[in-house]
Amino acid sequence: MPNQELVDALVRQGLALSVSAGGELERSCWMVVHEHHHGVRPSEYDIREIDEELYLAVLEAARQH
Repeated sequence: MPNQELVDALVRQGLALSVSAGGELERSCWMVVHEHHHGVRPSEYDIREIDEELYLAVLEAARQH
């Protein structure tokens, strides 16, 4: 299970990004997890792996807000 403080921080970032990106919550959560994992936001065709367990935890928590 991912660290709850990390999940909460990424949820806040994902929700803020989702608002500015037109409400694409799944994509926004994926982008912030990618940035956390790789240190940069993904480019349009970036296919590097991310921590799927962390992504799902962030997405689930973001959907509850």
